[in-house]
Amino acid sequence: MAENAGVKGRLCRCATLDSGLLTHWPGCMNTTEESMHQAVSETKFEALDIALQAAGTAIAIVGRVPTKFRSLVDQVIRSASSVPANLAEGHGRVGKSRLHHYRIAYGSAKEVEVHLRLLVGAGVVDRARTSEAVELFDRVRAMTWRLLNPRP
Repeated sequence: MAENAGVKGRLCRCATLDSGLLTHWPGCMNTTEESMHQAVSETKFEALDIALQAAGTAIAIVGRVPTKFRSLVDQVIRSASSVPANLAEGHGRVGKSRLHHYRIAYGSAKEVEVHLRLLVGAGVVDRARTSEAVELFDRVRAMTWRLLNPRP
């Protein structure tokens, strides 16, 4: 806890994530960005790391798909990038908002798998590379499921 002269000279106590005193804000107020940056940057979030790898793999797979399948390619890119984005956003939130973003990430991981399977079925992407991406998204879904449904 830090002590500082707050509004109108009153003494206030405020906790900071780094146990330091914030001198540039009256009354020891942390900004949301400052607090969340300190909290999130110091934690390891394995689901996010795997989601980033999965999204990168999926986006690389659809890099040279014929224009005839452009709408599916766009969906792969949007849904694949949505997974890590929503995991990251949820990780920085609490309560129902956190769960909401984790649910979106879970759904997007399922969606990208379907689009990739459609492209495999059409014969325009490599089955082995797609299988690798699908396995990564499956791991992300398993981790996200556990985040949504923690064991008692």
